[in-house]
Amino acid sequence: MTDTPEDQLEVPDISEATAASAIDVPEIYEMSLDVTIDDAGPCRKHVKVTVPRKDIDHHFEETVEKFRGEADVPGFRPGMVPSQLIQKRFKKELASQVKQDILLESLEQISEKNDLDPINQPDIDLESLELPEEGDFTYEFDVEVRPEFDLPDYSGLKLDRPTKEIDDEEVEKSLERYLSQYASLEDREGAAEADDFVALKLKAEQDGKTVREIDEFYVRVKPTLRFEDAELEGFDKLIAGHTKGDKVETIATISDEAASIEMRGEELALTLEIIEVKAIKLPELDSEFLERIDMESADELKDAIRDSLERQLKHEQRQSARKQVLEQITASADWDLPEKLVLNQVDNALRREMLEMQQAGYTTQQIRSRENEMRQKAVSETRQALKEHFVLDKIAETEEIEVTPSDIESEIFMMAMQSGENPRRVRARMQKSGMIENLEAQIRERKAIDSILDRATFNDVPAEEDDDGDNVEAVRYALCQTVTHAPAEEEAETEETDE
Repeated sequence: MTDTPEDQLEVPDISEATAASAIDVPEIYEMSLDVTIDDAGPCRKHVKVTVPRKDIDHHFEETVEKFRGEADVPGFRPGMVPSQLIQKRFKKELASQVKQDILLESLEQISEKNDLDPINQPDIDLESLELPEEGDFTYEFDVEVRPEFDLPDYSGLKLDRPTKEIDDEEVEKSLERYLSQYASLEDREGAAEADDFVALKLKAEQDGKTVREIDEFYVRVKPTLRFEDAELEGFDKLIAGHTKGDKVETIATISDEAASIEMRGEELALTLEIIEVKAIKLPELDSEFLERIDMESADELKDAIRDSLERQLKHEQRQSARKQVLEQITASADWDLPEKLVLNQVDNALRREMLEMQQAGYTTQQIRSRENEMRQKAVSETRQALKEHFVLDKIAETEEIEVTPSDIESEIFMMAMQSGENPRRVRARMQKSGMIENLEAQIRERKAIDSILDRATFNDVPAEEDDDGDNVEAVRYALCQTVTHAPAEEEAETEETDE
């Protein structure tokens, strides 16, 4: 399943205006369905549908008349072909059309008449279904549905709100992170130092057998090197003091939730060969660079950085509030999610998290660091994210919260400003990757959170320091296998800059 959980089968609707304007509105035929709905596991229902013979005959007769009016049969004018000839000549086509009509209309009727809230398409093997020559028609299917739970009172919640002062020092640190995206690299004379870039060749082995080889990749020398399925703590101490041609060895433990199930928790022996050492050179804040990033002055850039930090703080506050709201609202909720649904939504949850960070103005490296962290805890974090989605979606439904086209356009414009792209290009990329649906769901959830926050009382507490931007270097590699990436951001790595 690649769609977001809120995607459902849409039932066609006849507006009141259309109905009122019609002179003769034919009575809508309603089938006398016998529907049985049973639980089939967490968030899953088994549906058994019996269509009486009289309903099959009704649809068959309607379809024959339709064919009579449209069929081109030699020797007969349209509409004058005998019904028996139509049934004989188009037997296969009639059966296929009647089956399709009965399935479509019965599913619509089930959706309207029964308390069924699907989150994806029903699991129906259409090819195996055949209409009987005599008697009733029965078919069955399983469908995943929203979890059933009651929302407690969420007005007046008491929440901690992380706060911090965005001072000049914080702006300067963030400015350096921003400028590092445009940095150039120069050959380093001598041994590698902290914050240098090194080109590495990696070999990962288990019991003498090669598991993974990476011929060359650039990384910055930081305290932690974060792969998509493992982390190397003390990476800076491991590399610092070594020069081109040196080899260093270490051990990496694969995450307990890595994509490679058989390798979870296993240790790999890593050999890292230093191919070259580069010192980073940040760009000067001169007129040429400022023009390149479409800024009038260094002060304007710093103001933009400060604004980005404020958005990030709001993002952190919203994430903190979301976590607290979810904990309080679901404290007594006794419902679980099927493992299949969770696994199918891993990449979707990643995309949505990366999208939120991109909107909040985080750098590519910060986003990648968080992505790798999530990949190492993919199953548990996705399960939590899905629970959060269902709770917030139910609150949004209760509060009648809607997402307007202008909401989406505003978000796309802000993302385009952050990345320095044309908004049309950002929209086109999001549509191609299926991210527009994620964006709409994310906006709706944010509005739900905001509706709760409007009624909450807050206790300001110091925000925890997040040093991932300074202490963690993340790379788009897994030690065990190649992972399908969420297209949350464009590739904009420092190692790809001109040297």
